[in-house]
Amino acid sequence: MSKTSAHASARPTRGGGILEPMLANMRASKANRLIPHHLRQGRILDIGCGSFPYFLSHTYFKEKFAIERDRPDSIPDGIQWHEVDLNNTPRLPFDEGFFSVVTMLAVVEHLDPPSMAATFKEIYRVLQPGGVVVLTTPSSWADPVLKIMARVKLVSAEEIDEHAYAYTLPLLGWYFGQAGFAMNKVRFGYFEAMMNMWAVAER
Repeated sequence: MSKTSAHASARPTRGGGILEPMLANMRASKANRLIPHHLRQGRILDIGCGSFPYFLSHTYFKEKFAIERDRPDSIPDGIQWHEVDLNNTPRLPFDEGFFSVVTMLAVVEHLDPPSMAATFKEIYRVLQPGGVVVLTTPSSWADPVLKIMARVKLVSAEEIDEHAYAYTLPLLGWYFGQAGFAMNKVRFGYFEAMMNMWAVAER
């Protein structure tokens, strides 16, 4: 992620794409609806928050933490930032059971399968019992559509070009199970006209 102007750093994603602000808002709204209210008195970690921590800036938690590959020019008050490249070092720099909620919004598609498996195990480790992980990712069949949308500047070409893998709901379930999550505590669904998937897993 390149460091650009303060105005650019406030964009929810890198690059252009006239629909990106709207899509970021839709992801944030979906994630907020999936987070149990009683967990908001704890700590939240947003993994892969992008060039600007849009979701963390639009949610309430007692303490907020962010992980991204690079540090932006400016970080809103109340957010603790950590620089981690999960494809190279899939290790979260936090103690076991540190968070009540972990979010990954439009992130897993950027992880290669080995890093994905290691990251899910790390998420399980840093979640407290009863805590949840909430993620969103494009549907596997949506990837060709997104590439067309990127060419006509509707979505960020930089983000789409970095998609490493297209995951399916059954495959996400497999990764949750391998990480230690009980399958009776995992829920899945679709949103945005089935172009995107969501998943929630409880520790």
